[in-house]
Amino acid sequence: MQTILVTGGCGFIGAHTIVDLVENGFNVISIDNLSRASDASLLGIEKITGKKITNYTIDLTDKAATEAVFIANPDIVGIIHFAAYKAVGESVEKPLDYYENNISSLVHLLQMAVKYNAPHFIFSSSCTVYGNPDTIPVTENTPLQTAASPYGATKQMGETIVKDAAFAHPLSTILLRYFNPVGAHPSTAIGELPIGRPQNLVPAITQTAIGKLPKMQVHGNDYDTRDGSCIRDYIHVCDIAHAHTLAIQYSMKNNQLNSCEIFNLGTGNGITVLEAIHAFEKVSSVQLNYEIGPRRAGDIVSIYANNDHAVNHLKWHCKYDLEDMMRTAWQWEQSIAK
Repeated sequence: MQTILVTGGCGFIGAHTIVDLVENGFNVISIDNLSRASDASLLGIEKITGKKITNYTIDLTDKAATEAVFIANPDIVGIIHFAAYKAVGESVEKPLDYYENNISSLVHLLQMAVKYNAPHFIFSSSCTVYGNPDTIPVTENTPLQTAASPYGATKQMGETIVKDAAFAHPLSTILLRYFNPVGAHPSTAIGELPIGRPQNLVPAITQTAIGKLPKMQVHGNDYDTRDGSCIRDYIHVCDIAHAHTLAIQYSMKNNQLNSCEIFNLGTGNGITVLEAIHAFEKVSSVQLNYEIGPRRAGDIVSIYANNDHAVNHLKWHCKYDLEDMMRTAWQWEQSIAK
């Protein structure tokens, strides 16, 4: 069994990816300092897979602590790097925290990948690298605009760092540009568990529906879209997770060192915020208490993916539709309220 290191393994996408990797025959270890996640997800992973995952509670900005994990696990062949701060609004307020955390952790991991011969490196990027694109849907060749937030800027910088490292060292790297991961594992054993007030749409919806939040806010209804709210490409987290397993397998199969490939991970469907709310109301039979508020700093107007490259080369296909996303997110919220 080949060993994959997943950073941010207790987080939303990380935990679901660990499940998918284990189900596809990989041995997995995790690094997560639990600053933005709970180790309860490790119990959920074990419940689904029957495997107990070792998590190292270290900070990747600590280079010595990071290296100690590689020394203790000399069989690591691949790294999937999720660990990062990711709230757009917070990044506008605390840009230096985002640059320090997101960039230094990436550099340290790449240094260890080179030093300890773990050549397969998957980087968790984001559709925020496109900024406000001139045309949609975006392809992997769409020119990148100036990032709309420091978070987006760290993902653009991160992509450049990975590309430069892959050119200079024997690494096979893949940049996965996510759109908007939502939903939860159908077992309800793991799901999205934001610390504090949720920054993302779907946990805000489910927490409002169940009564954790008195109401939620839609950030603007005066955009140039079909109903005035922002358009995003929502994608089920299990579909995103499986793409990482396919990406590692693809990297190992092709084993192209000094290489860097890019894949969009989105459904290809642009959904407005209000349409997402109405889809939730339909599957849950709950009338949501929401209000229209002002635009939020750092938000872009509209973006969704052309995913042909991932479909054709990773042989990746989305299994879950928007109603599935909302249904599983709602089942997860109800399960943790019990």
